[in-house]
Amino acid sequence: MNNKEIVAKAIFQAVQDDLTLEQVAQLLENPKSAEHGDVAFPAFSLAKIYRKAPQQIAADLAEKIDGKDFEKIEVVGPYLNFFMNKAMITEAVIGQIAKDKGHYGDSNIGGQGNVPIDMSSPNIAKPISMGHLRSTVIGNSLAYILEKIGYQPIRINHLGDWGTQFGKLIVAYKKWGSEEAVKNEPIAELLRLYVDFHEKAETEPELEEEARAWFKKLEEGNQEATELWQWFRTESLKEFDKIYAMLEISFDSYNGEAFYNDKMAEVVTMLEEKHLLTQNDGAEIVDLSAYDLNPALIKKSDGATLYITRDLAAAIYRKRTYDFAQSLYAVGNEQSNHFKQLKAVLKELGFDWADDMHHIPFGLITQGGKKLSTRKGKIVLLEKVLNEAVELANKQIMEKNPDLPNREEVAKQVGIGAVIFHDLKNDRLNNFDFVLDEVVRFEGETGPYVQYTHARSMSILRKADFTIDENKAYQLNDKDSWEVVKLLQKFPEVVLQAAERYEPSVIAKHAIQLAQAFNKYYAHVKILAEDEQKEARLALVFAMATILKEDLRLLGLHAPNEM
Repeated sequence: MNNKEIVAKAIFQAVQDDLTLEQVAQLLENPKSAEHGDVAFPAFSLAKIYRKAPQQIAADLAEKIDGKDFEKIEVVGPYLNFFMNKAMITEAVIGQIAKDKGHYGDSNIGGQGNVPIDMSSPNIAKPISMGHLRSTVIGNSLAYILEKIGYQPIRINHLGDWGTQFGKLIVAYKKWGSEEAVKNEPIAELLRLYVDFHEKAETEPELEEEARAWFKKLEEGNQEATELWQWFRTESLKEFDKIYAMLEISFDSYNGEAFYNDKMAEVVTMLEEKHLLTQNDGAEIVDLSAYDLNPALIKKSDGATLYITRDLAAAIYRKRTYDFAQSLYAVGNEQSNHFKQLKAVLKELGFDWADDMHHIPFGLITQGGKKLSTRKGKIVLLEKVLNEAVELANKQIMEKNPDLPNREEVAKQVGIGAVIFHDLKNDRLNNFDFVLDEVVRFEGETGPYVQYTHARSMSILRKADFTIDENKAYQLNDKDSWEVVKLLQKFPEVVLQAAERYEPSVIAKHAIQLAQAFNKYYAHVKILAEDEQKEARLALVFAMATILKEDLRLLGLHAPNEM
């Protein structure tokens, strides 16, 4: 149990005729200062019931409450301040982590239910840019977090491998491209052709017509168009996989938009059978005014389908294939309206499981406060950023620890980890500016700082040649260790919070707080001093390192043992 649960239970025994356990728990507060205890209960809410001054009620309650779980209970005006029994809780927390190791905080809330996570989803023939980082790492972290509480995540890379841009690309390749150039540098050359097309189309609007015609050929299965499309897709995936290998992220499915081409007719038929389609200027729409939404455009006047038609087919396919407990879409904030429409159309079709679908929106990564754009060629390549981050990490490790074994491997874990951590420590709905030098720093609220703290703790354990005994009672009762213990105790609650809010930053912030608390402890306490508390201190170091490593794992990062 966490401290609030222990306090709520103790107060409830004294007030159960007047408040429920849940009501008591909701009233509890975290004192701003450790001097006022670990948990506070304000007695104001009982004033009407008992017809007494809150100060008097607090004093009366203090006498009624069983104090066995507390060092002391102080009455300060209308507040009851609870000071937890540090020795008892420390022993319980370290003992549990010694037994569970990295499984501390595991649960089976999900009952092994499937959770497809739509994530990353780059467009074929375009590079993976910094703009793709958020969807990729947020989706990956949520997969780890949900797995920890008993779900089965299914990572889906819903590739952007269909649409009129392929008509544009075919035109550009046939007019200005060469097979050799594409083979040498697939993504760079295809991007150059794509940008060229847009620049030339500004003065030659007939290019747009040609592009539409080629895409129509592709839709109709024209051999030349299909072979070019397949080639662009294959070459792009080879490049993408290099970057996913750097991030150590793999996918269970690469079914993209093209996969759903033959599954859309069924969706249109379903909508027709339910009399949900109406004509509007030749286009076919679903009226969503009942949901306070704009109509969903299902088919354009020329008969072409849209994103939403494909996403309806994808949602139905995923339900049939995975029978999901939840279905998540880690997609930018600007698509919120699209997902509201998607769920509303599914509800209109009678699919109540649409309520289990959740859009996980996020803000933008900016540079100099400005949004990045592919069309105009203003793009920050993710591969380039990751390589630069590894170089920066390597440089700093050379300065701090030039003889480090596996230095290059550690530099990768630190540099790439720094980029991922910086993304995930930000609340996902916030926009943030990316400055690499600030991200790959060993000081401050960074990934390398947290990783370095783990490496430091492992160094202490190696020096002491310490092995945890899971059957031993480790007791500490000092102020310095208490802040670390409280954060360890809180970890299972942090995991649940991150899962309920689909918010990896909750884990990242816990990692930062735990690292900071431990470094403060390390600065104030001689951990290796030869006295009767030495083993208990080392057990605390072990517990801290175990949970810090698990924090990092849930974010998709390594925890090097040496740095």
